[in-house]
Amino acid sequence: MVEGVDMASEIQDRRLQEAQQRAVRESILRIIFSSEARERLSNIRMVKPELAKLVEDRFIQLASAGKLSHPVTDEELKQVLASLQQPKREFKIRWA
Repeated sequence: MVEGVDMASEIQDRRLQEAQQRAVRESILRIIFSSEARERLSNIRMVKPELAKLVEDRFIQLASAGKLSHPVTDEELKQVLASLQQPKREFKIRWA
């Protein structure tokens, strides 16, 4: 019985810690990105969460290294996203 209580307590502690980490991350992102860029990033997060996390992590690293002097604008975010996109391959369909 004690093990069940301990596990429940650990799970609750872990959830609380994850919620605190998300809150800190969101506050950092509010500082790093302009409102338009944050909106674009949230739209991307709905479609491609792994891409959004990659971009967020990259900018958080830049900010923590002191390499960002101003909030990232929507245009700057678009440029970064374009550079991360894999080039689309063209397919030619030939009729025999």
